[in-house]
Amino acid sequence: MKPTGANGPHVFVDDLERVELREEDRHHLTRSLRLRPGDTFTASDGTGSWRVCRLGVGPDAEADPGGEVVFVEAPRPELTIGFALIKGGRPELVVQKLTELGVDAIVPFTAEHSVVRWGPDRAVRHTERLRRVAREAAMQSRQVRLPEIGEVADFASLATHPGAIRADITGDPPSLDHPTVLIGPEGGWSTAERAQLGAIRISSSVLRSETAAIAAATILTAFRSGLTGVS
Repeated sequence: MKPTGANGPHVFVDDLERVELREEDRHHLTRSLRLRPGDTFTASDGTGSWRVCRLGVGPDAEADPGGEVVFVEAPRPELTIGFALIKGGRPELVVQKLTELGVDAIVPFTAEHSVVRWGPDRAVRHTERLRRVAREAAMQSRQVRLPEIGEVADFASLATHPGAIRADITGDPPSLDHPTVLIGPEGGWSTAERAQLGAIRISSSVLRSETAAIAAATILTAFRSGLTGVS
């Protein structure tokens, strides 16, 4: 969900009563977007509340809260996309696009046939990077909630989530009865994983992992918002 009735740049802050901008956000507003003192933007706490603010005066100017704090109810059901680790910068692409679409939780995981695996130190670095990507994407798309970017999980733990389902070309049509969708690795699902969890079909074509994640998110968010008339 996005701020309604307000336009302009959008940022996230820790406290909407005392709006303090991060240095990188202040730089973005004043240098990249060329906001002037008194210009308006919106700020959100990342948990559903937002308000209109005005840029203060001076090089270290903070924001002056303007409008009333508005709370936006979270859409239901909560949508989770789990994706098996993939190569290169493709995890960042997945997180960026799923955040823009409004997915609530995004969880990278390892499966039996995963080609990519992150060691502990690498997992910490990549998770921090993915959370930064999600924040930037949420600002760009004017979300009022930041998605939860989970630590790297395994298939077995994600399979226990209520309504969890695999994405598979042989599966049933998707629905909001299964709001947690797991996208398999480039090596495909193992026999054990297929036996553990049912499947939905998100395309009649064989998709790359990142494409499948974005397709699943697009379908589920469209169902949830009522754009398709299907739930």
